[in-house]
Amino acid sequence: MIATNAPFPPYTMPSPAEGLTTERAIVIAAQRGSNDAFSALVRIHQRRAYAIVRAIVLSHEDAEDAVQEGFLHAHRALDRFRPDQPFGAWLYRIMANAALDLVRRRKVRVAEELPETIPIPFRDPAESGELRERLQQALTHLTNRQRAVIVMHDVEGFTHGEIGRTLGIPEGTARSDLHHARAALRKLLQNLRSTS
Repeated sequence: MIATNAPFPPYTMPSPAEGLTTERAIVIAAQRGSNDAFSALVRIHQRRAYAIVRAIVLSHEDAEDAVQEGFLHAHRALDRFRPDQPFGAWLYRIMANAALDLVRRRKVRVAEELPETIPIPFRDPAESGELRERLQQALTHLTNRQRAVIVMHDVEGFTHGEIGRTLGIPEGTARSDLHHARAALRKLLQNLRSTS
């Protein structure tokens, strides 16, 4: 954390209408040692952070662990963040790295059921139960990066540039990865349909 001699009053969360300027002010307050400000950043970004991590690890328990590790790492590294940069991109890259580190450490291969709170891409309400099962099974066959890219883009609405910055890959690679992930998912879903 940035050391300062001047005491800062307790942090009060500004109204959401203040937008990015507000987030920048929150980041600066957190860098100056305000735990309330860092808690506000956690509240702002926790849903997207969880979705990114869950796309990589596919296990709820591992996702919770990776998100906690990611926020802990972000808190420790906050003094190195430049407030003129997008905080979300910096944080989501930390989250993606925390998830990939966890996968490497635990060699996670088996996926648990995706929670109801995360929308499933390509869901047809008439076949939601069957499609959900096929989709879950197909997602376990994609690489970690393919899962991350397809969920970040098709579920969370990240742009190719945002995905690239988050995962530390060029924007063109994110675009290519999405194309290949969709093709692999279509093929896997077709194969799963024909074997059922």
